Amino acid sequence: MASELTINKGELIFQEGDRGQGFYIVAQGKIKVFKMSFEGKEQILHIYGPGHTFGEVPVFQGKSFPASAMALEPSIVLSLPREVLVQQIEKSPALAMNMLADLSRRLREFTVQIENLSLKEVPARLAAYILTLAQEESRGSQKTTMQKSHGSAANVVLPVSKVQLASLIGTTPETISRGLKKIEQAGFIKTDGKTIVIIDHQGLEALSHTGRL
Repeated sequence: MASELTINKGELIFQEGDRGQGFYIVAQGKIKVFKMSFEGKEQILHIYGPGHTFGEVPVFQGKSFPASAMALEPSIVLSLPREVLVQQIEKSPALAMNMLADLSRRLREFTVQIENLSLKEVPARLAAYILTLAQEESRGSQKTTMQKSHGSAANVVLPVSKVQLASLIGTTPETISRGLKKIEQAGFIKTDGKTIVIIDHQGLEALSHTGRL
């Protein structure tokens, strides 16, 4: 029922305001969903890997896409027409419940994201993002590498560059570097390039909630 699309790195899949004819599933690669201001400032809303869906809003609302989507690397996505999905939902209430659960989870993530951007300093935002990566990996829904090592430590590999991470949490690459260094000095993590070793999971959680090192 779906069409397979090969997307080049940097290629737009849809732009904010485009009429939504269906939704998409990431089969391979990474896709960012983002908003762009009139001044050209980018705010990344989500970064999705294999298994994730995106672009569902027009399917249910029947309007245009509220954000844009672009491939961060060579990717393959599946495009499912709106009419086909609606027919499947009518046939399978379980499918509708699963999609509602997924959309509810994303709404909760948006609430946390808004709280982080408006109320918390960069170290707390970084802590929340690192914990999110760990949770995503534990669900087996991301291509993030997380391996158990000595004790309770775990290795999490950042799936994006510092520039993209800065856009995602609303800061600058330089501030990202300083924030990671502060968290490392506090003894919560160790960094090695894109690899972050979680040393103190509880300390990281406390930082993400309180914002205090």
